[in-house]
Amino acid sequence: MSSMRTIRVIGKGQIKVKPDMTRITLSLEGIYPEYGEALRSSAEDTERLRDLLTGFGFARTDLKTLNFSVDTEYESYQERGVYKQRFLGYKFQHRMKVEFLSDNDRLGKILYALANSPVKPEFRLSYTVKEPEAAKNRLLGKAVADAREKAAALTQAAGVLLKDIQSIDYSWGQIHFEVQPMNRMLLSEECCKAQAGSYDMDIEPEDIEVSDTVTVVWEIG
Repeated sequence: MSSMRTIRVIGKGQIKVKPDMTRITLSLEGIYPEYGEALRSSAEDTERLRDLLTGFGFARTDLKTLNFSVDTEYESYQERGVYKQRFLGYKFQHRMKVEFLSDNDRLGKILYALANSPVKPEFRLSYTVKEPEAAKNRLLGKAVADAREKAAALTQAAGVLLKDIQSIDYSWGQIHFEVQPMNRMLLSEECCKAQAGSYDMDIEPEDIEVSDTVTVVWEIG
């Protein structure tokens, strides 16, 4: 039976990361009487968006699907005091994203083209980082360093020796490096001035703050 004594410490890491990537999330939807018609309309609208974006230097594959669905759509109505449901058709919803190195001039031109596109997608603007793994590694390094500092203080106060690490437990949960400066994308004279095929965008997103924890177990003697 092992007589090893251990100490378990939770370390917390917290960092601020300057966003350097712009993400535009686009949503398309429509209701059609036939399932096949809904699929066809979704595909055609998506291709129109790809056509638009290639004019700004994107590859057609840069437009990534986040979620796609086709569901039956009904509406409620009242007939002689009884509530009933009426079949409206098949509703498609297609949510996509495109990302690029942050550039307010390029962003203004893309948003202007989207706002004036016959497809009329809804879109949301957010910012993220190009190298999320490097940021995650830095975050974990800070968490482990914090655990070591706490363990050193505890063992010193207890008059015992901090020995080798026995285990490091990390949740491996997904960390979202994203900041959204506007809850809803409303392009108007109040937020963006239009000029010759572009919006004058003056956006400087705040730093992204993220934190995470690790649990480290040391042998003590």
